[in-house]
Amino acid sequence: MKIKYIKDEKNEAEIEFDNATIIEVLRVYLGKDENVSFVAWKREHPSKNPVLKIMTEGKTVKKALADAAEQIEKEADKLVENFRTSKTK
Repeated sequence: MKIKYIKDEKNEAEIEFDNATIIEVLRVYLGKDENVSFVAWKREHPSKNPVLKIMTEGKTVKKALADAAEQIEKEADKLVENFRTSKTK
């Protein structure tokens, strides 16, 4: 996965990803963070990579991203564990 910072400030960032699915998952989890004042992504054209815009208050963008990634990892671990322990019918 390729990530390119277009704008990288303490409380505002624009990050280009090569994967819209990853951006959407991040958007959802960042949206749950009370310190994130704005989060959205756009794609200028289907042939262009999507860009995620994040604005925060009370924590840095990088901390908000790290927290979101941690929550995603926990949820993914739970999902994997549920699949392992479930019985097929």
